[in-house]
Amino acid sequence: MSTVNGTPLTRHGSRVPLIPARPTPPTPAAPPARAQATAVRPPVTPAPTIKIMVICLPDDLPAQAMTSHQLGTHFGVTGTLTTLYWATPRLRPWQRHQLIGARKGQPTLCAGGRVRLLDLPGMRHAAAVGAGIRHQVWQQIVHGTGPATPWPVFESRHLTDPDRYPLDRASEDFHAQPRVHAMRLHAATTPGAGHLSVGELEMYQAGQVAYQHYRAASAVAGDAMLTADGRHLAPASDALAHRITYLEQALAHLDTVGPEQRLLAIAL
Repeated sequence: MSTVNGTPLTRHGSRVPLIPARPTPPTPAAPPARAQATAVRPPVTPAPTIKIMVICLPDDLPAQAMTSHQLGTHFGVTGTLTTLYWATPRLRPWQRHQLIGARKGQPTLCAGGRVRLLDLPGMRHAAAVGAGIRHQVWQQIVHGTGPATPWPVFESRHLTDPDRYPLDRASEDFHAQPRVHAMRLHAATTPGAGHLSVGELEMYQAGQVAYQHYRAASAVAGDAMLTADGRHLAPASDALAHRITYLEQALAHLDTVGPEQRLLAIAL
């Protein structure tokens, strides 16, 4: 059989109609999907770890109120005074009583005082130097391992769906990473202070200079801040991006306070 103008012809030359293709039966409409037993949940942001809070004290707060048992009354927080700050090397003996919780030694450690009596630049410089040394050690320890996923990622996944991803599984997955193995082995075989915390894994992985900036800023800003006008500054989580946002806000605020502003550090 030949075709002319797209229509089949018999051997006698008469046209015959093209047999239409058998119509495909319509696909039955799918029944409405049942609501899944577990709906897709939005990611849950883990709460940040707040160990040290810096409080910018109001001018009218009396000195006798700056004790651990008065923190809840005046600031709504429960904690104890902690020696975060260094007094300035130019501190006069008669100025010592203006510090909060001052201790003997050089530099003089204290829980706070007026900004002009605190060596904030010296603290930031020392923290940066120490961070640079720790990062060099960290580079040697993790040499040959690939980048690791930081803990907040696993924690967020657990909090988002704790039934399908329990905390034990999240912890196992985090600690199973070769880079985390290397850091833990170093901590286990190196007694004494100065361990490289796996909680700072993301900070180390940002690079040496970035880690130095991070530690220098944290040295004077702590983990959260309560301003004199009642604003509460804190990171949204322990993720580095959220920590950086907090440090930006805290340092910007410290840049605006005057030399007579009193700072107080507390451990929560």
